[in-house]
Amino acid sequence: MKTLYWHDYEAWGTSPSQDRPSQFAGIRTDEHLNIISDPLVIYCRPTHDCLPHPEACLLTGITPQKALADGVSEINFFQQIHEQLTQPNTCGVGYNSIRFDDEMTRYGLYRNFYDPYEREWKNGNSRWDIIDMVRLTYALRPDSLRWPVNDDGIPNFKLENLSKVNGLLHEVAHDALSDVHATIGLAKLIKERQPELYNYVYGLRDKRRVSSLIDIQRRKPLLHISSRLSAAHGCAALMVPLQAHPTNNNSVICYDLSVDPEPLLTLSADDISARLFVKQQDLPEGCERIPLKEIHLNKSPIVATPKLLDEQAAERLGINKQQCDEHWQLLRYVDFQDKISRVYRQNQLPERTDSEQKLYDGFINNNDKNLFMAIRGAEPKTLSAYSEQLSDPRLKTLLFRYRARHYPATLSVEEMEQWQQWRYQRLTDENAGASIVLEDFFERLSVLSKEIDVDQSIVQGLLSYGDQLLE
Repeated sequence: MKTLYWHDYEAWGTSPSQDRPSQFAGIRTDEHLNIISDPLVIYCRPTHDCLPHPEACLLTGITPQKALADGVSEINFFQQIHEQLTQPNTCGVGYNSIRFDDEMTRYGLYRNFYDPYEREWKNGNSRWDIIDMVRLTYALRPDSLRWPVNDDGIPNFKLENLSKVNGLLHEVAHDALSDVHATIGLAKLIKERQPELYNYVYGLRDKRRVSSLIDIQRRKPLLHISSRLSAAHGCAALMVPLQAHPTNNNSVICYDLSVDPEPLLTLSADDISARLFVKQQDLPEGCERIPLKEIHLNKSPIVATPKLLDEQAAERLGINKQQCDEHWQLLRYVDFQDKISRVYRQNQLPERTDSEQKLYDGFINNNDKNLFMAIRGAEPKTLSAYSEQLSDPRLKTLLFRYRARHYPATLSVEEMEQWQQWRYQRLTDENAGASIVLEDFFERLSVLSKEIDVDQSIVQGLLSYGDQLLE
């Protein structure tokens, strides 16, 4: 039977590669969204080399002391999560899960010697994220739900706000189990009120299906929904697919047809790069971004025929269809594949130096992956022997830290000294790979301690925790 595993993480920060999870909750349903399992709720004990962001603790109410008292080790934490997500014919799903929760899962599995990707495709498995389905509902079927808006009238797609205005049970926002129940409830509303839309989007978790809807050869326009697009336009745009990404087979490069393509046609690759891979606020005054955008076939993207965008919807979203068509005609037959390929080949992300953050520096070879089960099941005192058998230098580093965090008694005197030096550096040096260091941690707590609407018991607990890490 095909099932969906609805899940959510709370975390000590917002960076899946740097920060650690504090809580996980998951519930399994059938494809009709009937709950068929008891919920899984687990806390993860923090290790002594990572700091929580104070704001994260205040948001969730989870403190390091609570996680230490009620939680399990990260080894056991991801063992339980892996067991759920790898059950055959499981679709792992959440709200904004592809950008955050799935990354938390990947990095956590990687640190704990599991294949970080298999659970997403093996044995009939898949992954999905309903946040863009919600945005598509706003764009095309707005009468299906009530929509919270910000003070400027722009729609707000935060889960807690959508739950509130639509009368869904959401007892505690930013509690993992409450968030999971709210996500299922929101999906049920759309499935009941717009079953065709729901089924269409559910099918887009298959990248082959997505690929079949994108016609690069004829550059046929498509309707695309994404958080990367303006919320003022309902996160919707008419896009034209230009070409496949030069190095990523799962990505198609597209252009937003609402914007005059003249700069794309006339600027050099270097000039386009300077106006693409940069934040809007960092551009010179009067200079606009080049609206090229990747559509990732394996991230359940929303792509659909432009015919769905009727005149009424286009007017409501502020999309000028005639102008988009004129811009499409300008781009339709132009050959600039070499130029755009150069643009995307030049986009070199800052090199990561820490092995735990280098998940995407290359796939793990099969010989190393074949050792994972043995490493996870090994007696702690025998773990060091696997370092010689691993060929990937990233994994050698991961294995040392795995031992140091969870089995410190197995370290030699020299290894313990090495670990403590690295741990101190990670906690104090902003260039050592952490998302927050002790100086910043204590500065934030000093500011928060003076604010009257802040839970001071959490602030005091964090001050105490920070002091303990230095001991």
